[in-house]
Amino acid sequence: METTRIVFSGSGGQGVITAAIVLAEAAVLHQNLNAVQTQSYGPEARGGATRADVVLSQEPIRYPKVIHPNILVSLTQEAYNKFAAIIRPGGLLLVDSRFVHTARRVDARQVALPMHENVMQEIGKPVVFNICMLGALTHLTKVLQPEAIVQALRSRVPGEFVEMNEKALNLGARLADQAA
Repeated sequence: METTRIVFSGSGGQGVITAAIVLAEAAVLHQNLNAVQTQSYGPEARGGATRADVVLSQEPIRYPKVIHPNILVSLTQEAYNKFAAIIRPGGLLLVDSRFVHTARRVDARQVALPMHENVMQEIGKPVVFNICMLGALTHLTKVLQPEAIVQALRSRVPGEFVEMNEKALNLGARLADQAA
């Protein structure tokens, strides 16, 4: 595996940071990779700008921040507008089709999926929107095995919510399949 640099962006309350933490934990604890996760967010409790960086590698990681990601996830239009220009040429830009309208000015594979809409229709709780996104991301990129994410969720999420999170993860994978 070559080093993969990922930026998750959105607004507070969407679970951007939690998704990044779950991904990094899955990489380290369940796939024997090196991972670094950093985050930044606005001063608001909810609704402020949020960014989380994850670097995954088999080699030692020498710098924890992501300058030019291979993968960019933008869950709000504001995040897309702010970060779309930093993606590496040929990278993957994943957005939710309800919240983000993409532009052709980005030299990346742009995938817009109705993740939030499907989470609300099939699960009924927006709290797992981030896990649906993680399912789509891992399915599109094969950066980690889905079982590694499931194992990380089982250790991080209270028992009564594991099934709902697994359902959201699988929903994201199904949506990614339909987009391919």
